Amino acid sequence: MGHKVVVFDISVIRALWETRVKKHKAWQKKEAERLEKSALEKIKEEWNFVAECRRKGIPQAVYCKNGFIDTSVRLLDKIERNTLTRQSSLPKDRGKRSSAFVFELSGEHWTELPDSLKEQTHLREWHISNTLIQIIPTYIELFQAMRILDLPKNQISHLPAEIGCLKNLKELNVSFNYLKSIPPELGDCENLERLDCSGNLELMELPFELSNLKQVTFVDISANKFSSVPICVLRMSNLQWLDISSNNLTDLPQDIDRLEELQSFLLYKNKLTYLPYSMLNLKKLTLLVVSGDHLVELPTALCDSSTPLKFVSLMDNPIDNAQCEDGNEIVESERDRQHFDKEVMKAYIEDLKERESVPSYTTKVSFSLQL
Repeated sequence: MGHKVVVFDISVIRALWETRVKKHKAWQKKEAERLEKSALEKIKEEWNFVAECRRKGIPQAVYCKNGFIDTSVRLLDKIERNTLTRQSSLPKDRGKRSSAFVFELSGEHWTELPDSLKEQTHLREWHISNTLIQIIPTYIELFQAMRILDLPKNQISHLPAEIGCLKNLKELNVSFNYLKSIPPELGDCENLERLDCSGNLELMELPFELSNLKQVTFVDISANKFSSVPICVLRMSNLQWLDISSNNLTDLPQDIDRLEELQSFLLYKNKLTYLPYSMLNLKKLTLLVVSGDHLVELPTALCDSSTPLKFVSLMDNPIDNAQCEDGNEIVESERDRQHFDKEVMKAYIEDLKERESVPSYTTKVSFSLQL
């Protein structure tokens, strides 16, 4: 007997599968519509949203209004943008640090530090910025392992005396807050290396006790109301960077040459009429930034081609602040302008560093800027 060959009509098989596919798609569409109308799906969506908010540390008051949960993705997008901005502003080696020892907080919905922070005394770094927090609690003295206090652009008006208990503190940044004084107890932080009090606008003096800070290499007290270089700063023997721009200085002390290690000196936007000849004794000074609009006398040796100094004359025009009924708006605009000035100067100094290899005659820079 020969083999039997079964012959099928391919068109019949194709029609059968097309019918099945259409029925399956119709069922999927109907199921999707059912789930969309289902209360269980809504509950699941809200639950996942709440879990995501908790994971990101968003307070319940932000996403829960009158018992209803706002599941708008715009809220999470805003928090995510703030987080990414904070991460991009940290040093490149930030990822190398252990997050178990670093506390980060950002966003205007924060008006005070979380209660749970008090129990995390193992932390070595605080990075808190762009919040409405006004007070640093006294329990900060419990954080004996603290190395970095990074607190810029908040509403802080007072630093507790207990900050002097942080014997291992190396960096303190309280720039662009609302401080009017610095506690003298900070002088007990003898391992401090960087101090940034810029942009507080009302700060007029630093306590003499800060003279004990012999390890400090960086001090920024720009955009305040200093009328002279603080005595304690002159006693910081290892100081390499000093920014006292945008203050009320009319002259410099004759013993400014006590800062033998000083390399960068920023003095722009003051009321200086002359520079003392003692500055010629600052042998390591490589960058000097002054506001040239009031200068009438300058040691000619500062511009001598044999010196390593890059002399920058920054000429700026006074800005007339528009009068407005709300005084707070004037203060805020001044704060923003000072921050913008610092960003411009920072960019220019970075550009100067890139000129290290150019011919020597280009190292003397005359720079004119109008803001």
